[in-house]
Amino acid sequence: MNLKVLLPFQVLVDKTDVVRIVAETPDGSFGLLPHRRDCVAALEPGILTYETAADGTVYVAVDQGVMVKFGAEVRVSVRRAITGADLGQLQESVKREFLTLNNQERDVRAAVARMEGSFMRHLEELSHER
Repeated sequence: MNLKVLLPFQVLVDKTDVVRIVAETPDGSFGLLPHRRDCVAALEPGILTYETAADGTVYVAVDQGVMVKFGAEVRVSVRRAITGADLGQLQESVKREFLTLNNQERDVRAAVARMEGSFMRHLEELSHER
């Protein structure tokens, strides 16, 4: 199989000759072998595992997304992902990267909420002036 893990602004993984893929779905683990029928699956945040003869087993921590298999092509589209060969190091990377992003997202949401509040106050002031 040919596997691509797509992020919004880059291709994180582009591997050929993948012999198996395991991903987390809302219903549990979901495995793909080369001759499996075509399918689409929603992905939960978790660990996607794939194996090639050259690289062995590789782990990808993924955010929620979608996986599509059509023929020998497998596409995984997620918002965030990190690759690693060791689960311990991957866990530390996930904590570092995803928690940093969550803090940044929280700060952005707070800024947007302040702007929305300011906008609403200005609209209210305009409506009282009429």
